[in-house]
Amino acid sequence: MLKSLNKHLLITTVCLLITLVVFEVTNLDFLVQNQFYNFDTKQWIVDRNDYVLELIFYSGVKKILILFAISILILLIFFRQTLFVKEYKKGLLIVLLSGIFIPAVIGGLKNISNTPCPKNIEYFNGKYPNVKVFESYPETFKQECKIRCWPAGHASGGFALLSLFFLFKTHKNKVYALLLGIVLGWSMGIYKMSIGDHFLSHNIVTMLLAWIIILIISKTVFLDLKKLS
Repeated sequence: MLKSLNKHLLITTVCLLITLVVFEVTNLDFLVQNQFYNFDTKQWIVDRNDYVLELIFYSGVKKILILFAISILILLIFFRQTLFVKEYKKGLLIVLLSGIFIPAVIGGLKNISNTPCPKNIEYFNGKYPNVKVFESYPETFKQECKIRCWPAGHASGGFALLSLFFLFKTHKNKVYALLLGIVLGWSMGIYKMSIGDHFLSHNIVTMLLAWIIILIISKTVFLDLKKLS
């Protein structure tokens, strides 16, 4: 198990590095983001004030994910002696820790990256120059306040559910768990792209970082429980 985790950790880290380089040296983000913006009306294809879409893909799903994490915490604290919790303790712990640490790490990166969202960039009728993650702002540009757009924070909650892979026992259910995390994470991510809040690369980086964090948490949990047993 630990050997497999190390292998996947290495592969995912390499994928993350490749992603960072590719999007840093190309305009791939803009080629994709152009599809979400109407240059005639200067509007994004989805109205951020659309109540139904905002409820489904933002505030609603956010609350559900928080309730899900709280439910797992309650299970681990108050129902730890039940057969179900004893059998799935490792998986539940991995899912809970992933739900905590993934948004926290992504949020921390957003605080220091100071990278503009698509909606902020002049190309999309904003006020900011196109500055990528590893670039500096032009000396002539006066930044009024720090900006928090990289990587994608909202989608991190959905991608955290990739951790359900370590909760289930059968291969079939593990595949379903991965599909759930991918579909939910990208549904949340594409919604934010559609309103101009994120580029494609922001979501890819968040997904890969989420999986790296999940693998590290899983490795730590398995090692700690092995020592205790």
